[in-house]
Amino acid sequence: MNKKIIIPILGVLVLGIAFLVWWNYRQKHEMQEMVEILEFEKEELQDEYEDLAIQFDGYQQLDIKNDSLQEQLALEQQRVRDLLEELRITKVTNARRIAELKKELATVRSVMVVYVHQIDSLNQTNARLTEENNQMRQQNRQIVEHNTQLEKANTQLTTVVQRASMLEIGEFSLITLNKRDRKTTVFNQIQKFEIHYSLLKNITCEPGLKTVYLRLVRPDGEVMVKSANNTFHFESADIPYSVCQEIEYAGEELSSTMFWPVEEILQTGVYNADFFVDGNLIGSFPFRLK
Repeated sequence: MNKKIIIPILGVLVLGIAFLVWWNYRQKHEMQEMVEILEFEKEELQDEYEDLAIQFDGYQQLDIKNDSLQEQLALEQQRVRDLLEELRITKVTNARRIAELKKELATVRSVMVVYVHQIDSLNQTNARLTEENNQMRQQNRQIVEHNTQLEKANTQLTTVVQRASMLEIGEFSLITLNKRDRKTTVFNQIQKFEIHYSLLKNITCEPGLKTVYLRLVRPDGEVMVKSANNTFHFESADIPYSVCQEIEYAGEELSSTMFWPVEEILQTGVYNADFFVDGNLIGSFPFRLK
């Protein structure tokens, strides 16, 4: 065959083989990145299931004087365990089943909210059950505090699955004031809380008027409120808040201050300050009064 024909043909074949090698490498690289993302999402979902299982374990330890509610809790607890076990053996490449398990988690959480409200109602009529529930709530707050610390330490790693538009509390501090509005650390002279907080910069959050809700939770697990009508909607239920504030948010870091007049008898111990905006828990901070 004429060399003038063979040489161009060989050149085309070499280029074709080089292209196929490059394309195969690119496909493998993209597939590896996708697998890593799916592995991360599966690990986070598994952590959420494990946290939920711990919460159900805490409720099962209570002496609930309601057989029907106790049975329902046991069924939901077993359901969480079964779903967690299924998640553990599900391959990361099975994105469809993992997405279904994520929806199942949201359903279980909504059911759990209903059960929590039923238990709280029973607390009002049973002193012993109230004490046990308070212990369980303290355990749950410790779990939430621990998870919050882990989330802060892994913020950069979790950006793939976090909602970019959700606001976040940056700085938090609480100052106790006396009747002259002067700073005091004397427990029986505390007349007011001065609460400082900041919202971090978030250019993806829709700007405009925002309502910041603050729940001050006593060491016994009860929320400090001025009126039973002070509630807001969170996870399909109306829950009480201590104080709220409207702010104009424009995407830049913003600092503000709230005040809580102390009109009740304070307890010594660890309190918790929980911040909510747009139906999301955006910060949880413990503080101690002694």
